[in-house]
Amino acid sequence: MLRKTRPVFIFTPSLFLASCQAFTASTPFKNTPISVATRLNPSQQVMPTHTLASAPSPTSMVVHASSTASTTFLPTSTSSPTTTSILLDTQLRIFNSLWSTVHDTYIYPDFNSLEWEAIHGEYQQILKPGLSNEDSYYAIGKLIFQLGDEHSYFLDPQNERDQLSDDVGRQDYVGIGLIARAVPERQHSVILTVFSGSPAEAAGLKPRHCIISVNGTPILDENSYLRDIVRGPEGISLDLLIQTPGDDPRELQLTRQQISGDFTLFHDVLISPGGQRIGYIFLFTFMDSTVDEQVAQTLDEMPATAPIDGLILDNSVTEGGSSQVLEPVLGYLTSGNVGYYLMHSEAFPLRIKLNDIDSCSQVPLVLLVGPGIVSFGEIFSGILQDIVRAYLIGTATQGNVEVLWDYDFIDDSQLWLANETFRPLNHPDQDWEKTGIVPNLIMPGDFDQYSPDHDPAIMAALQYLSDQ
Repeated sequence: MLRKTRPVFIFTPSLFLASCQAFTASTPFKNTPISVATRLNPSQQVMPTHTLASAPSPTSMVVHASSTASTTFLPTSTSSPTTTSILLDTQLRIFNSLWSTVHDTYIYPDFNSLEWEAIHGEYQQILKPGLSNEDSYYAIGKLIFQLGDEHSYFLDPQNERDQLSDDVGRQDYVGIGLIARAVPERQHSVILTVFSGSPAEAAGLKPRHCIISVNGTPILDENSYLRDIVRGPEGISLDLLIQTPGDDPRELQLTRQQISGDFTLFHDVLISPGGQRIGYIFLFTFMDSTVDEQVAQTLDEMPATAPIDGLILDNSVTEGGSSQVLEPVLGYLTSGNVGYYLMHSEAFPLRIKLNDIDSCSQVPLVLLVGPGIVSFGEIFSGILQDIVRAYLIGTATQGNVEVLWDYDFIDDSQLWLANETFRPLNHPDQDWEKTGIVPNLIMPGDFDQYSPDHDPAIMAALQYLSDQ
């Protein structure tokens, strides 16, 4: 099978990256499934539904790894009926192509105990004359859901177009300029980043601040979905109930405006108990194509007044993304062969090229990890721990490192299928999909519960780096 240079994307259906307006990226990647992640809820599975297929081919290799077993794709019927009617023979062509793709490339040869051979005949009976487009796509989507890996999914043409339209990098939209994710257990959302020049930035909102309600309506609905109540007409004022960790909730009034800037990665220079200058970067995604550039710029700027003695990368809620982002970021910290992608009996090395910025590849490094990490966030953390480049502090991750490839069908529907997994270089017997990434130092704590100045994981990281 043809392997391409990895423009790999990790999709995180169970993570639930929620944006209070359209997610934007300066240079987006085709097929990056940011939009789907944005539409999902942490407590629900969503069965992406799509369209036709003929002989598919992997258009770009995509590493997808979902987060928690409790947050996977639940079959739902297509959101928008497909306008063009599909003939029965076309439905069958799509199904047969999809069935063969799973049969030939799925990572688990036993199909997770699903009787894959028998399913072929069963679904040929389901796809019968008179079945609507919507129902045929739903049936195919449900089939992929039944594989049970909590990562693979199917998108009908309408959902694929919706996803792609959200991935085209539009930086012009109306909102308040922030990205947040739901925290169902506390019925609020937590801010991950704000956009430059936005009302959110002007109001002083930062990562870790929590949104409880908007205009008196809880930000999460009864199913723990992030309500889409921040976007809307320009010039309208919103009353937000905000809580900074450790403080009482307070009201802020923000006015929607056209947003045209990029989000920024929060960073700072902290002082350890021993007086060392420690760079801190909150790295919450590998999905946006500017992330590696922002990390490089930050690493270049932090030593401007004095050298950096160590680094803390806050990876505690990092979702997946593109290998075109992951690999350059790894290259600022290490180099060489760092592990293997496995497909059945084949192993493909992941080789990293060094791009040392102000000797940052040499300074002591701590990664903060936790159960909110997904996919490439886990692979990133596991790699740096395995090669003894980083010391990990926090709690164990969920274990979601399956690799998805995307297959395009003739009707523009897509199949995202788990085709690979990842194995570490020095401990190839470890199965991160089963165990997650276990930190060197267990330090419980939730990202939305502490300010950076009081986060026990950050305090422990500073102490560790002070002792080096």
